[in-house]
Amino acid sequence: MSEQEAAAAPARKAAAGKTGRTGTAKAVKAAGRAPAKKAAAAKKAPTGKAPAKKTSPAKKAAPAKKAAPAKKAAPAKKATPAKAAAKASGSRPESQAARAKRAARINSALAEVYYYAHPELDFENPFELLVATVLSAQTTDLRVNQTTPALFAAYPTPEDMAAADPEALEELIRPTGFFRSKAKSLLGLSAALRDDHGGEVPGSVDELVKLPGVGRKTAFVVLGNAFGVPGLTVDTHFGRLVRRWKLTEQTDAVKVEQEIDDLLPESEWTMFSHRTIFHGRRVCHSRKPACGACPIAELCPSYGEGETDPEKAKKLLKYEMGGQPGQRLKPPADYPGRPAPPLPSRAPATGSASGPAADSATGPAR
Repeated sequence: MSEQEAAAAPARKAAAGKTGRTGTAKAVKAAGRAPAKKAAAAKKAPTGKAPAKKTSPAKKAAPAKKAAPAKKAAPAKKATPAKAAAKASGSRPESQAARAKRAARINSALAEVYYYAHPELDFENPFELLVATVLSAQTTDLRVNQTTPALFAAYPTPEDMAAADPEALEELIRPTGFFRSKAKSLLGLSAALRDDHGGEVPGSVDELVKLPGVGRKTAFVVLGNAFGVPGLTVDTHFGRLVRRWKLTEQTDAVKVEQEIDDLLPESEWTMFSHRTIFHGRRVCHSRKPACGACPIAELCPSYGEGETDPEKAKKLLKYEMGGQPGQRLKPPADYPGRPAPPLPSRAPATGSASGPAADSATGPAR
């Protein structure tokens, strides 16, 4: 008897006792197979084939090859033009130093083009400049310059204007539009100059803005051009252009002033204002800029918003840039254009001064 048969003998006897002859064969077979299966299992376990299947996760590591798209992300480097466009459009943050450098380049370029830039209001003294600036709201400097000769002839000093008859004053300034509210401001600021400042225009922002009808824009026009105190004049043109040049995104005049102040040296504030306003009135118009005739096109991140065809763009130029008279009746000696003509009919200011002619003065950009 073999060792296997000897080991299986007890199991056979137990099976015989329970199942009889018929069950004996089955029990014997089951008993005989059990050790064999266990032995087979024991033999198979060491082979390590099953673990080999478990190592299949190593195959799943293949997705690491799919990570190749990370390498494909390299084309993003080729998209530098898109990045440049995004930077120019202001969609990507620009450092303060880079923005200041751009502002300096724009200012230098404008200085070469508008070497004759100046305040476009006619005036002989601080009081006249203050009055003219108040009148310039919602109208053109040209219309103001055509109106002030008669006004200053009638009321040459703050004392004279403070004592003016309101209706007579309104008629004189009617061509500038909004004449009732402007007359009220002129009477108020004249009285304040007479009573609080000895008839003199104060030379500080804090004191100027306390005068009726005087805001920061008006104050800096007076300070920069009558007293030589640097300041930015944030009018419609200035705000529009510095946003178009991506120097700021602010729309509030005070915030625009603060951000541009930080980009340029104080000594350049007043002249940068003049140059920017000159450019806005002559070339970089609100609705249809003359991009094709712009002397600083290569510096403008918004080039293409307007007419790019050179010949068509030239037809959009205004004032001396377009071969037309300027806005001042008495321009500076180095002004390259023609002086503006006086008001066509300045005979007794009657109802004829109102109506369409006066209303048109409050319309389009100055």
